[in-house]
Amino acid sequence: MMEERVLEVLEEYCGEALDYEGDNMMEEGVIDSFTVINIVSELEDVFDIEIDAKYVVAENFRNKEAIIELVRRLTEE
Repeated sequence: MMEERVLEVLEEYCGEALDYEGDNMMEEGVIDSFTVINIVSELEDVFDIEIDAKYVVAENFRNKEAIIELVRRLTEE
């Protein structure tokens, strides 16, 4: 369920991220910093979490799996 919600948010802001199979969406131009900010804001609203700036790094947004893992960690805190 949580995973599906994350994917819905990604689809809304960056559909390409769902098909991306690599390991660095930002470097490869799939996603840009503006899109990341929108995704972060939406994830915070959807999951009622706060995604601190220290988590908004390329490592946590390298692909959809990394974003799902980030949300999982933050919702368990």
